[in-house]
Amino acid sequence: MTDKIIALVDGSIYSESVCHHAAWIAQRTQAPVELIHVLGRREAPGKTDLSGTIRLGARSQLMEELAELDAQRAKLVSHRGRAILEDARAIVDQDGVTDITTRLRHGDVVEAIGEVEAEARVIVLGKRGEAADFAKGHLGSNLERIVRAAHRPVFVAARAFRPIDSVLVAYDGGASAMKAVDHIARSPLFQGLAVTVVTVGSETPAIRKGLEDAKALLKAAGIAAETRIVPGQPETELGKMVDAEGFGMVVMGAYGHSRIRSLVIGSTTTEMVRSCKVPVVLMR
Repeated sequence: MTDKIIALVDGSIYSESVCHHAAWIAQRTQAPVELIHVLGRREAPGKTDLSGTIRLGARSQLMEELAELDAQRAKLVSHRGRAILEDARAIVDQDGVTDITTRLRHGDVVEAIGEVEAEARVIVLGKRGEAADFAKGHLGSNLERIVRAAHRPVFVAARAFRPIDSVLVAYDGGASAMKAVDHIARSPLFQGLAVTVVTVGSETPAIRKGLEDAKALLKAAGIAAETRIVPGQPETELGKMVDAEGFGMVVMGAYGHSRIRSLVIGSTTTEMVRSCKVPVVLMR
């Protein structure tokens, strides 16, 4: 199976939204959902020797007790992970999806995605993780790492699910922006949605031609798209458009064409994900 919707759930306040968005994608694409919870290395049983310099029988007894505590903790962490997956499955099931699998993984989340993404059509995750309430101005610590490593589209869920009927596509003329348009044209996810392709900045012949090509590609796929060129800075203007016009989703390349790809995701991308109250789909 090469078209699963891989949804990462961590028990944070974003997990319910991740589940609803995964179910929405599944219903529009007829793809199965795989829910994954990753037990990070920090949750693995501790290896620290807490017995200090105690000697003789007391040390042996303490070591046994510590080993038992480690085993109990590992069991509890696994139980919690399975409970998170059961809750997530119930949400996706209630949304009308029947083809659901769950997977409990150990280790690093990026490595876990690397092992399964060949089977994925999209990776769905929350904007922030378990510390979301304490880090409202920051992206989840793993988000940038996942976007950098993933070869599939990454769907970054907003905090709350709302029905999506319109899409804002950020187009900067770069390769990942064209790939985003091509993906929209090919995917049943976007059929029937109102699509607006926008370039923020100065109009150039190359940009105008790129927008016309994007519009033609989408039209050939049965999607009537509007195109616009808006003056200003992408970091601010795209967010204003989402707020003012009520777009339900933003699609953009993960990297601007002038960015050093191996180091950071583009500054516009980071700002959009941070500030947008709607889902952002990032394309490599």
